[in-house]
Amino acid sequence: MATAQLPAPPVRWARSPFYFNSAAHLLRIEREKATTLGELLAAMRSVPSESIFQHTFRTLQEHHFIREGFSNDYAHWAFAACNEVGLAERLASVDVREFTSVETLRERIVLIVQDYLDHNPRAADRAAMEPFYFCASDAVVVPTPFVARNLVEFRDCLNQISIHCIHYHFIEARLRLKLNSNDFSVWLESELDLGRIADQFNRIDIYTSTLQDVRRIMVRVIERALHSQA
Repeated sequence: MATAQLPAPPVRWARSPFYFNSAAHLLRIEREKATTLGELLAAMRSVPSESIFQHTFRTLQEHHFIREGFSNDYAHWAFAACNEVGLAERLASVDVREFTSVETLRERIVLIVQDYLDHNPRAADRAAMEPFYFCASDAVVVPTPFVARNLVEFRDCLNQISIHCIHYHFIEARLRLKLNSNDFSVWLESELDLGRIADQFNRIDIYTSTLQDVRRIMVRVIERALHSQA
């Protein structure tokens, strides 16, 4: 006698779909530049917030591509141009995931440089081997054709979108939306009631993982969840 086949679990539909976007960034050079650590500290206090974002979060995106050097421009300059290894290590230790505003991130970096110069006053006026040019970028949101209405569609989209799209939703959103989270986790929790998956996404280490790694981890998390529902 044939065994009755169990019905497939019902699909959980999101209350609102997730629209995947990417962003193009137009780089601009600011008026400020620094030839010493003292000048860097002074400029850090006044440059636009977009410049702080550029040299931390945007540089982190480049770090995901090359996986070399420091994960923010300030640390790299302190090491390569100023030969201040101790300062470079302290600046590199700043974890952008701790911040939900550019201004608090700025304050942390300023405190690190100020404390270092307080203990090493001669370093303040020592000329760097090359100047630090403060830059910023303007983001232009670029819609994509990818839309997800349930977890299966979301996984399929993750497999197809570019890493620029992942960066936009997973890293840039942390300051853009003033959230200690990311767009993916917010949608999973608020629209699909999948808080556990959202938490797992938030725990992904954005320093030791490339954007491709981030994609693979997220897909793996979703596939485990889908398997447990089967």
